[in-house]
Amino acid sequence: MQVRHWRRRGEWLELTPGRSVLKDEQQLEHWMRHTLGVPLHMIKTWKHEKRLSVAGDRLRLPVFMPEQSDAAPADEPAQLLYEDDSCLVAYKEAGMPVHPADQEQDQARMALSHAVACHYAWTGQEVRIRHIHRLDADTTGPVLYAKTALSHAILDEAMREKRIHRTYLAVVEGEVKSSEGTIEAPIGKDRHKRNRRVVTPAGDHAITYYKTLKCSSQLSLVQLELGTGRTHQIRVHMAHLGHPLAGDVLYGGSSKLFHRQALHGLSLRFPHPFSGEELIVDAPLPEDMNLLIQKI
Repeated sequence: MQVRHWRRRGEWLELTPGRSVLKDEQQLEHWMRHTLGVPLHMIKTWKHEKRLSVAGDRLRLPVFMPEQSDAAPADEPAQLLYEDDSCLVAYKEAGMPVHPADQEQDQARMALSHAVACHYAWTGQEVRIRHIHRLDADTTGPVLYAKTALSHAILDEAMREKRIHRTYLAVVEGEVKSSEGTIEAPIGKDRHKRNRRVVTPAGDHAITYYKTLKCSSQLSLVQLELGTGRTHQIRVHMAHLGHPLAGDVLYGGSSKLFHRQALHGLSLRFPHPFSGEELIVDAPLPEDMNLLIQKI
């Protein structure tokens, strides 16, 4: 697709959809909705408030409005893998939830959302916390955040349309015989154990693609991509295949092999919310998993 030019000018997002589009109100609304991905309610609000602006060949949208943070900042900022005025990608460490699960975690300011809030505070950005996807608390890797209401809406839609792709590395127990494969098995809640998921005919459609990169009789290194985004999907599917993640006690893995589930988000591929350009953001492998992989 053609990459769209954009830039920030104060509170305005400037775009160049073309003079022919700017001259016709219906064409302009169609371009905003179907090319850029602006929700209809935003367009109606901007029109009602008379905040859509055309200057020559440029369209100006009131996107970068100051917002009050909705998360208390941590003491240290998040490690960033990518950032511009529309979005950022932060690195999540093991043991850190993306978002606080309860009041205790919120008061401790231990979530990635708090670390991102610290980054915003330290850099003088008046931005709310808007994560686009999650990682399990013990999984490491990249997490995508939107920095405006518009980029949030666009990236949410990209997520729903499966245009945001996540690649993972996992160390699983046993020797995975197949060089690659597809696991298509529905996932639902375990009625007998809280917070656990199982493969069940009554569950939601789930599909995972994997490649075996390295293996021994005890452990295998696999690369995985999600066709769907169910809770604990990789962990459930690999356990269903007979190869639970090393250290994943909840799904049958052994804590003797590793101290947590051996799962890392390797890379994130997504369309930039304003330009449409495909971005690929890689996340460094944590040292504990690197040492585990060396044992295979």
